Amino acid sequence: MKPGAGRPAEVYADVCIVGGGPAGLTLALLMLRSGARVALVERSRSLEREYRGEILQPGGQELLATLGVLEGARERGCHEHDGFRLEEHGRVLIDGNYRRLPGTFNCLLSLPQRHLLTELLRRCQAHPGFVSLTGTRVNGLVEEASAVRGVVCSGTGSEPDTRVVRAACVVGADGRYSTVRRLARIPYDRVELFDQDVLWFKLAARATRTVRIFRAGGSPVLAYTSFPDQVQLGWTLPHRGYRELASRGFGEVKDRIRAAVPEYADAVEEQIGGFKDLSLLDVFAGSARQWARDGLLLIGDSAHTHSPIGAQGINLAVQDAVAAHPVLCEGLRRRDLSARMLAPLVAQRQDETGKMTRLQVMQSRMMLSSGRLSGFVRPKAALLVSRTPAYRSVLRRIAYGDRGVAVRSDLFHETETGPA
Repeated sequence: MKPGAGRPAEVYADVCIVGGGPAGLTLALLMLRSGARVALVERSRSLEREYRGEILQPGGQELLATLGVLEGARERGCHEHDGFRLEEHGRVLIDGNYRRLPGTFNCLLSLPQRHLLTELLRRCQAHPGFVSLTGTRVNGLVEEASAVRGVVCSGTGSEPDTRVVRAACVVGADGRYSTVRRLARIPYDRVELFDQDVLWFKLAARATRTVRIFRAGGSPVLAYTSFPDQVQLGWTLPHRGYRELASRGFGEVKDRIRAAVPEYADAVEEQIGGFKDLSLLDVFAGSARQWARDGLLLIGDSAHTHSPIGAQGINLAVQDAVAAHPVLCEGLRRRDLSARMLAPLVAQRQDETGKMTRLQVMQSRMMLSSGRLSGFVRPKAALLVSRTPAYRSVLRRIAYGDRGVAVRSDLFHETETGPA
């Protein structure tokens, strides 16, 4: 029956994933390779949209390489960084050299999200059990006896078609402002742990070999090279202070940015022409009070939100998907995807993401805090800490995350038959 004419069209799947970001598409491919039928519901019609995070830590790179998608994503364009540096007025306080880390993936990889998602989607489309509903928004949940059994969705065009996707499990992977979470009536606790927001912009400028957090004049700035030939900069400013600053006019904002990045001041003058060239990231931590209900699982930013410091967003999202994969496979086999069955997975991921939030708070206070006292203490503390075994342990934790999360390739058995 044609969608929208009488009874809505129905799609049947084992797993319905809402959100086609790194978490959603990684999980989709894992489940498809294990023989499951997967329906992906994504509001955007294409991958040609704005993204912020694009730094992959070694742990995330290793998981994606094992899944077989990293090489194809890299071939579309990327940039390797040797590590990260904390700099203050030209002085290097911390030199986090990733090239000294063991293993193949000893770099920070600036990989446009579009390149990663394109490769993940291409591989998903090679499986006959994959249904992709792009340009589609979720309007409601299908619930039976308090369990989630699918979603009701419609197209985003002028004549939206209505569809019902029925599945044994719905996975909400639709970001920090998750529609699935809201429809499931799951409260979300936003916690103001960070003192800064970040104003992002890109410049055509000379490439750098390190991800930098530097302070040259005014507030700290995050900087890294972004493919193809741009530098992504994130100017930090007091949390929730942008509206007041912007009310003074674009000229004032631009002058403050130029003062903060003197080495890029001429490029800012030439290339930043208005507020449209700037993108504000509201930085906060947060967590859903429930990550699972009967027939429902939240992963990625839908479940937990983090600061951009330490470049953990994509890595935690990928780890969520990899950790969820064997649990969902077992749940489908047993026909049990209850909250109780999902509880050990949720506890494991809550513990890991909680540790990462605490680590980010520590990083933020050391690297981004302002004031006379912090300006005096930070250089001495950074130099001292960077020479201790504890620092090397923290660096490995930042780089790899939970080493116990690994791709369960022994569960793969589906052959890819679609487009190459």
